[in-house]
Formats: sequence, structure tokens, C-alpha cells
Amino acid sequence: MKKKRNIAGKRIAALLIIVLVFAFVSILHTLGFFQILENISYDLRVRFSSSQLQKSDNIIVILVNQASIDWSQQERGWGWPWPREAYAEIIEYMNLAGASSVTFDIIFSDPSMHGTEDDVIFIQSSQDYGRVVQGIFFSSQTGNIRTWPSELNVPLFETMNFGSFLEEFGKGGDGFDLIGAQFPIQGLRDTAGALGSLTGISDSDDIFRRVRLFTLFDGQAVPGLAAASLIVARGADHVNEISYDSGKRIINWGDFVIPVDRNGKSLLRFRGDLDRYIPFSAANVLQSYDAYKRGEEPLYYPEDFTDCHVFVGYYAPGLYDIFSTPVSTVYPGMGIHITLLDNILLGDLARESRQWINLILLFAVVCLIVILCLFSRQVFLSIAGTILTVSGVVALCFAAYHWGCLWLPMVMPLVGIALAFISTTFYNYVTEGSQRRFIKSAFSQYLSSVVIDQIIADPSQLKLGGEKREMTAIFTDIRAFSMISEGLNDPEKLVEIINQYLTRMSDIILENQGTIDKYEGDAIIAFFGAPVHLDNHASLACSSALMMKKAEPEINREIIAQGLISNTILDTMVKNKILQSIDDPCPLFTRIGINTGDMVVGNMGTSKKMDYTIMGGAVNIAARLEGANKHFSTNGILLSEYTKEQIGDEFVLRPLSLTRMVGINTPLRLYELLEFRKDASSALLEMINKWEHGLNLYEKMDFSKAKDIFEAIFKDNGTDFVSKMYYNKCSKYLKSAPSRESWDEGVENLMEK
Repeated sequence: MKKKRNIAGKRIAALLIIVLVFAFVSILHTLGFFQILENISYDLRVRFSSSQLQKSDNIIVILVNQASIDWSQQERGWGWPWPREAYAEIIEYMNLAGASSVTFDIIFSDPSMHGTEDDVIFIQSSQDYGRVVQGIFFSSQTGNIRTWPSELNVPLFETMNFGSFLEEFGKGGDGFDLIGAQFPIQGLRDTAGALGSLTGISDSDDIFRRVRLFTLFDGQAVPGLAAASLIVARGADHVNEISYDSGKRIINWGDFVIPVDRNGKSLLRFRGDLDRYIPFSAANVLQSYDAYKRGEEPLYYPEDFTDCHVFVGYYAPGLYDIFSTPVSTVYPGMGIHITLLDNILLGDLARESRQWINLILLFAVVCLIVILCLFSRQVFLSIAGTILTVSGVVALCFAAYHWGCLWLPMVMPLVGIALAFISTTFYNYVTEGSQRRFIKSAFSQYLSSVVIDQIIADPSQLKLGGEKREMTAIFTDIRAFSMISEGLNDPEKLVEIINQYLTRMSDIILENQGTIDKYEGDAIIAFFGAPVHLDNHASLACSSALMMKKAEPEINREIIAQGLISNTILDTMVKNKILQSIDDPCPLFTRIGINTGDMVVGNMGTSKKMDYTIMGGAVNIAARLEGANKHFSTNGILLSEYTKEQIGDEFVLRPLSLTRMVGINTPLRLYELLEFRKDASSALLEMINKWEHGLNLYEKMDFSKAKDIFEAIFKDNGTDFVSKMYYNKCSKYLKSAPSRESWDEGVENLMEK
């Protein structure tokens, strides 16, 4: 019932968080709070894709660069500005080549400094070619012409279905109407194939990302340079009628579809630097024309320009307009018009996603993060899922621009993800903090901090009630501790010894991810593999046992140094043959039993008092093994064949006889755990080889040979009482051999627990 209430509460919280985050972020997005960051993210996408995008091969740029200016000074004696006959020669060569159009990103607003004849030459070449585009600049503040000349006969756009939206095309960057214009001299404007607007308007951050297809001035829809270039190339047979589709927010112009924003500007798809287009030096073009007229081989053949849209502009320091664009902070203004022409020719102008798409994207990611963070039981999954969602949004936005020509908002969904994650994390902290504190409080006494953190991260690993699983149990007990406690006759010292001993031994178990079941006097009952599943529970249990035995001498030294165990107690233990001498380093000697198998683990007891504990036959075997250490006179650690099967070759084990323990009819092979294999000496490994041979002989009733081996082992190590026990058994059986029928492979039958 409580679980259902928790789920219902989370569902309500999820709904509230989704609604609040979605509404809050949507409002901020609508108010433009994210625009600066969004522009930056968009520019990153543009730079990433620009050099990889296909460009039109029908656009050529003729640059009046510094090298051309220097050449003209040396070879033709031209100062700056150039005489207009230079541009006339360029037009004549393009006319000869059959170029589609020649567009000047230059305003020739004043008569030539080189005289009227110079202008006449330029005007005549322009008229002869018929496909020259001259530039006009419109402004909301300056300009010597305030009305469109009525006598001027150049192609203009005929607008259809624009309605009030048409007014947007007549506004400057300051929002005011364009009231002034700067035209080329009359002869050039009258003979031009078209006039093209040079006017560009940056975004609010002074970066040029967009440009208008046309500019509205005095009621006339004047095409931009890009559109004018297309108009003169298409010829007089084509109707220059454009219509606006407000639903799709596009301008239809014959076969061309031009997306526009709410201000009438088209979002450009930059191809990188201007050098990506075919750049020609103006000097080389002039030299080519001279060579062609002389019948010599030109640097550039006329065929190089055939059917191409040619742009002519300044590219020398201090001469050309510099604009900041997504691909460069020093981008020539001519490149903006070239980019628009390129985009129109290839039909891949970018467009901003519609608001309903943006809101769906925001709603989707907020829902995903809230559901993931609130209902996932593992913190790792929540964090990993959030990171993947962020990566997915970023990848989607980059892909949408690169392959779909779409500007999807990136910052808005990322802010939504961040707020959803923070909100759900705060909710989890507030509502689940009590559960985490309960887990820490309940388990800190018998679980390691590592295991507690795993349970907190994934509470599903902690199942209330009993469950059956394979684990490894450890039982420990101190040899003859009742004799020590009686000899002390001091409860405070007894408690101090117990606390010091249990603290050190328990810490070792917890460090190895074990769970303390309970303490029974001086005994410890622990297990490995619950509440968190551990694949290597048997190895961890064996490691704990060896580390406990290795810590034993130091514990004894500290207790003796503190005077907690007196010489009187030591004398008593020697008299009772528990110690060999008063100098025995380990009066506190731990016996440990280890077994692996299926056990029932869980919270057991009553509703008012329960313990997290283990039960089952495998647990009982571990308890019997602890007591069996006394029978075999081991160094303190016995484990069963079931544990041995789980630990591989990580430890050095000494096999002992098959043993039938109290209450367990099936004999088990027992093993004495001696050392980590990585720390084992060659002498120990050699002893094990001898031992295994001796035990094999013993179980085959070859007591004489077995006795010799056990005797040799005991002589090498006078504290190896296991070998002494088997030596004594061999001596006994040599005097009175058991029958083969009763031998039963030497099974040991233990009569005590």
C-alpha cells in the first residue's frame, strides 16, 4: 500500500515538474532570454558545416585586390581609384565569354575622376552587354534621392499576397522606414540590366546571418544583388512576379522557393570563406582580355566564365566593407549577396523551425528527464540518461542544420533538461532523503559504506522479507575465551577486550563488502552476497578470513601491552595445554568456518523486532566448520568443498579428510585455508604437494608411507599440528589397522558441534 502511495506521489510530482518547467522555459524562450546563447550555438553549427556543404559552381568572384592595384600602377600607370575603362574591359571580356551576369558590389555614385569619356566607355560596355547589375544603397537616415525616379526603366519585383507584411521589407536596421537612396550615376543606372540593393541588416548582436530578397523603397520592390543577378540572367521573358505564402512563410518566385522570417529576411547557409568560390584577380582578367585581343593565350579563357554569375568587388585592405558573420568576423559584404545567390540556386536556404516544433521538442526532453530521474532506481542511469539526452539534442540540432537546412533551438531544450534534472534531483533529495538516512542508520552497523552506497543508489537490491540466494557465510569464535573471561574477573576489562577485538575483525569484514549478521559474545556471524549481490562472495569471505588471522598477532600485542590479559591468565592457558608457553603470541586465537551455498536472507522476526539475518543448511555447515578447527588442530580457518569450488586458484588450500559433521549425513571434503597464493612461499607450496601425496596414501590405507610424509612435514614446522594429528593417526592404524569395510575412505565423524 505504501509503495502504491509513493508511486502515486511521484506521478503527481512528475506532472507538476513537467508543467512548471515547460511553462517557465517556454515563457523565457518567447521573451528572448536565450537569444544570445542561441545565436552562439547556431554559429557553431554554421562553422561546423560550412566547409562541408556543396557550393554552386556557377558563381565566380573577380577581386580588385591589392595585387591588381599594384599591377595597374606599374603596367598601366593607373592611380586609385581606377579609371572606369578597367571595369568596361572586364564587362567586355565577360560579354565575349557569355557570362550569365556581371554584378558590381560597388556604387559608382559620382562621375569618374578621369573625365566624362571614361564614364561613357563604361556606360557603353554596360549597354552592349545588357546583363550588368549596378548597386544601390538604401538608408533610413541618409541618401541624396528620396523617391524612385519615374523615368527609370529597370526590372523590379511585382509583389502578390504580401499584404501588410510587405512593409517589413522597407525598414532599416533601426526599425524605421528606408527614406533615402544612393544611386549610381544616371548613365550607369539607365543602361544597367538591373539595379540591386546592397542594403543589409544585421541581427541584434551585429552579426549578419540573414539578408532580404528585395528592399521596398518608395513603393518599389527593388531586388537585392543576388536576385538582380538572377533577373538579368533569366532575361526579359521571365515574369518577376513574387508571391508570399504566409502559412508556410515562404516567397515563391517561379521555380525558386525562398523561406523568410517574420522580418522578411532569409537565413543564409554560408559555405565558408569567400575563397571557396572561384576567385579571379581583376589584374589577371584584364591581362587575359589584352592577350585575347592580341591573339595570344590568355591567363583565363573566356570559357572559364561561360554561363556563370560574375561578381566584381573590392578586396584590398581598407576598400571593402567588413561584416561579422557566423563563419568570420572579417567577412566581405559582397560574400553575403553571393551566399544568397548560391542558396537560391541550390535551393538550400536555411529556415527557423516553427514554434510548435520547438515546444514539442522542449516538452519531449523535459518529460524524458523527469521520468528518467524520478522513476529510475539507479542514480547512474539518471545521470547517464541525462548526458545522453543532452548529447542527443546537440546532435539533433547539428544534424537538422547540416542535412535539413533547419535551425532548431538548442539552448531552450538544454535549459529545459537542466531545470528538469535539478527539479527532480531536489525532489528526490527532499522526499527520499529520509529513506536514505534510514538505510544508512539501519545498515551502517553491519554493512560497509561501499555496500550502503550501492543500496542507496539502487534500493531494489534491498528486498524486505526472506529470499533465497547463493552466498558465503563466516562463523568465528575465540579459542578458550570462557577461560580468559573467568581469569579476568573484571567485567570492564572483558568488555574492552571484546570491543577491541570485534572492532578490528568487523572492520576487515566490512572492508571486503561483507555483512555483519550478529555478535554472540566473542563470536562473529557474517555473510557475503547480500543485500547487494556479489559474484565473488566466496573469494571475499576467504580474503576476510586470512586478513583476520594476519591481524590477530597485532591485536594480541596491543591487548597484552595494555595489561588486559595478565600472566596469570597465560599461565592457566599453558597449564590447560591451550598455549604451548607463556610467550605464545596469540592467546586470543580465532577459529573460522566458511561455507558457500543457498541460504535464506532477509529481515526476520516480528513487526516490532526484526534482524537482517541468514538461515539454512549451508549456514549450519559454516558453524560446524568453525568447531571442526579444534578437531583438526588447524591454524584457524576451515572451508568446505562448496567454497573451494568458487574461489579458483587464488588461495593456498590444504585438503583434509572427508568429514561427516553433526546433523549432516553427507561427508564433505574440508580444506584448511593457509595463504593468498600471491604471498605464498615456495616452501609452503612444496609442503602442499607433499601433503596431498600423503593424504592420498592415507586415504588408500598406506599408513606407513603416509606417516613418513606427515612426520617430515611436522619436523619442518613444529607448529603444524594438523600434520602431527595425521601422523598420530597413522601410528595408531599401523598398530591396529581398521578393516577396509569400515575404513570408508577415512571419513572423519565429528561428534561435537
